[in-house]
Amino acid sequence: MRRGTVATALVAGLAMAATACGGDGGGRPSGGELSGTVTFWDTSNDAEKATYKKLAEGFEKEHPKVDVKYVSVPFGDANAKFKNAAGGGAGAPDVMRTEVAWVADFANLGYLAPLDDTPALDDTGDYLPQALGSTRFKDKTYAAPQVTDTLGLFYNKRLLKQAGVEVPKTFAELAAAAEQIKDKTGATALYLRGDDPYWFLPYLYGEGGNMVDARDKIVEIDDDAGVKAFKTIKGLVDSKAAVTDATDGQENQLKALKDGSVAMAVSGPWDIEGVRAGKEFKDRKNLGVAPVPGGSASQGSPQGGWNLSVYAGSKNLQASYAFVRYMSSAKIQQQTTEQLSLLPTRKSVYEIPSVRNNEMVGFFKPAVDKAVQRPWIAEGNALFEPIKVQMNKVLTGSSTPEQAAEAVGDSYRKILKDYK
Repeated sequence: MRRGTVATALVAGLAMAATACGGDGGGRPSGGELSGTVTFWDTSNDAEKATYKKLAEGFEKEHPKVDVKYVSVPFGDANAKFKNAAGGGAGAPDVMRTEVAWVADFANLGYLAPLDDTPALDDTGDYLPQALGSTRFKDKTYAAPQVTDTLGLFYNKRLLKQAGVEVPKTFAELAAAAEQIKDKTGATALYLRGDDPYWFLPYLYGEGGNMVDARDKIVEIDDDAGVKAFKTIKGLVDSKAAVTDATDGQENQLKALKDGSVAMAVSGPWDIEGVRAGKEFKDRKNLGVAPVPGGSASQGSPQGGWNLSVYAGSKNLQASYAFVRYMSSAKIQQQTTEQLSLLPTRKSVYEIPSVRNNEMVGFFKPAVDKAVQRPWIAEGNALFEPIKVQMNKVLTGSSTPEQAAEAVGDSYRKILKDYK
């Protein structure tokens, strides 16, 4: 959301407020003990939020004079809700669990406090380089990495064994096996997330494509790879190898996997516990995870994850910095892995036996190491909406793959005015 001159004035005001609240003020009295309230917006999903709420309460035990006001904010609402609150100058949280693509956008608007040389950042050399990269914008650090992730292929071992098919290594193999899976098990081969553009990226990467080249400022999504990616999702749905929905893909995909109406779905570590809550996975070993299938040129999935950011206009900066440090610490990251199978952003945590031996970490860590870096630019999050619009048009037949790729490219050049 851009607010023109109003936004410019607000950014300046927030910057002055952040400066005024820095130093020894903002929640640390002269005696040095933290106090006051820290409002924390948690964007974790239904399977995760109880754990994060309890972890946040642990900070209060370490700092009895600090009241952490925990607020669960649905992921789909969080970006706009934070911009509205920060842009209006009221109602924004002190700390927010921020999706990696939001950091540069929020920082560019002046809504985030720089964390360099503050207590929020602790032992930055321990962070995975790719996770730390998502926190940087214009040579400043605006977040602390909390969770890293990427996408993988979740599959029902029982259904694939019953169908007599191997785990597909490409989307072409998946399409070829779909009829046999349906005949032998009654299940559709794949749930395809047609409602979320993030899930389009493996198809794009699989054809050797990308959204943009941020270094040379070139739009790439409307080349042959982009066209082929749209053709792939259209072909999977039209052939009935996949089922999709235009809305509510997160819940519909989870239900389909848990009930066994689909044999496979592309998702990430955040859905592990949710999937295992279903009847198909009462035997936890029935859930398999493999690399996302490749396309005709390569294989790849996007780097994702979550960071912790501090609002520039916070009235309690010192306590907020301490809370970010606590929630991104090795101790807390170890607990989130043990309880939720989420991937840490700290290298040292992977050496802890309970983390190293976690079966999902065993798969997803190598996948994260090879994940495709997204463009960490202020407009990065805005690049997804044009894909979402065109995915819907392709899947409903109102646009061809060629028209869709061209339309996304045109939209990108309007968003990124200095890109070719």
